[in-house]
Amino acid sequence: MRPEGPTRVLFVEDDRRLADLLAEYLQHNGLSVEIERDGRLAAKRILESRPDLVILDVMLPGEDGLSICRRVRSGYHGPILMLTARGDEIDQVVGLEVGADDYAPKPITPRLLLARIRALLRRGRPSEGATKREVGDLLVDRSSREARVGAKLVDLTTAEFDLLWHLAENAGRPVPRDELFQVLRGIEYDGLDRSMDVRVSKLREKIAAAAEDGSVRIKTVRGVGYLLSMSSTEP
Repeated sequence: MRPEGPTRVLFVEDDRRLADLLAEYLQHNGLSVEIERDGRLAAKRILESRPDLVILDVMLPGEDGLSICRRVRSGYHGPILMLTARGDEIDQVVGLEVGADDYAPKPITPRLLLARIRALLRRGRPSEGATKREVGDLLVDRSSREARVGAKLVDLTTAEFDLLWHLAENAGRPVPRDELFQVLRGIEYDGLDRSMDVRVSKLREKIAAAAEDGSVRIKTVRGVGYLLSMSSTEP
């Protein structure tokens, strides 16, 4: 366990001017920032240094950010923020599929980047109130940030855990997409963004694999959003 200190951020970005500008701003706001410019070295550095958060550009020399995210996800459980070209939906969707917790378009202002980082870090902290939710055989523990179906541990990314926790808090109630965007990403749902659908799809697969008997399910409620329930409670 490392000593308490400033939040450690690893910024993987080959644009020297942009990386230095954003890193300076983040450091002035209390974060400790290290920069890695070579995609070929990024995965090793993430796994060895274990930063509190990773900012990962998609376009990198040596190895692209999507590939890096895919490689480190099984061994690194901190939040990963992907930087993508503005409006590049393919990168955004693929980034979420390989385990990114959020994405932000480039160019991005220092203030907006800091806000996204703080939002991701807040999600990782236990909050006051109930720390456990049970839905049938599913146990979601916010203090340890673990989810289990019976004795099976479900391997979740930071974003997937936050999504599951919110669904578990509202088990039996269809949760609208716009609510998920507001609570989990802090942005308005524009009716077009598919990122939450991708995240739910990945989470649904993992829950289904753990609950092989289908005792716990995430249903799509057409025109509304998503519902976490026990199969016995479904119509």
